[in-house]
Amino acid sequence: MANWSFNRKRGFRKRIDKSVRSNFEAHIKQNLIKAGVAFEYEAVSYPYTSTHKYTPDFILSNGVIIEAKGLFLPEDRTKHLRIKKEHPELDIRFVFQKDQWLTKSKKTKYSDWCKKNGFMYHIGDSIPLAWIEEKHGSN
Repeated sequence: MANWSFNRKRGFRKRIDKSVRSNFEAHIKQNLIKAGVAFEYEAVSYPYTSTHKYTPDFILSNGVIIEAKGLFLPEDRTKHLRIKKEHPELDIRFVFQKDQWLTKSKKTKYSDWCKKNGFMYHIGDSIPLAWIEEKHGSN
């Protein structure tokens, strides 16, 4: 199944770039390349508990870490809260394909969770230019 990616609404789809984990990440990668932005993809890992490690999706040349999320599952949210607690020095930001509801009750969206927990976020398949142009060590 390495040549296919899964979308919960459309099922399995052919992968457009096998060097990343999803077509959404492939679109972000293409936009970064098109914009001439230097980046690394899943190049480093950070331990975040005694039995886990965190491998960011994209790390921009200025140190900003980008997590590309089509779905933002409860285990993803728990993981990122732990990482933030254990590695407060990391500048982790989310790029969501859509600002979806966290639960069926439709009370909280992905963006609401980010605001509540102090994460920067963007909706769409490109990285905001302001994030790319930030100087190293800026928040």
